[in-house]
Amino acid sequence: MSNILLEGVFAEVKEPCSLPMLSVDMENKENGSVGVKNSMENGRPPDPADWAVMDVVNYFRTVGFEEQASAFQEQEIDGKSLLLMTRNDVLTGLQLKLGPALKIYEYHVKPLQTKHLKNNSS
Repeated sequence: MSNILLEGVFAEVKEPCSLPMLSVDMENKENGSVGVKNSMENGRPPDPADWAVMDVVNYFRTVGFEEQASAFQEQEIDGKSLLLMTRNDVLTGLQLKLGPALKIYEYHVKPLQTKHLKNNSS
């Protein structure tokens, strides 16, 4: 048991936190894309629409875009915003280099949007 200080208030922690391991599949991906199992195992809700800004940032860090991930934080891109992004938003609005921006959109943003639409259409 330990005490922590949150916004000027002490809180008692009874059990230590444990963070689950992230599973990244680095095989059989083309053109720089990396497969990440998108479940609570990696600390994010399964539906990107429910991601907070830091979930988006951490997603891009774990798939190999460490430098570019900060742009999503600076622009306050949460999951709902990410799902609304156009190709032009990613290529110009985030002020990223063209190569990484293209990969981010084609191999991550676009597939997340497609998967979200597929899972939420009735």
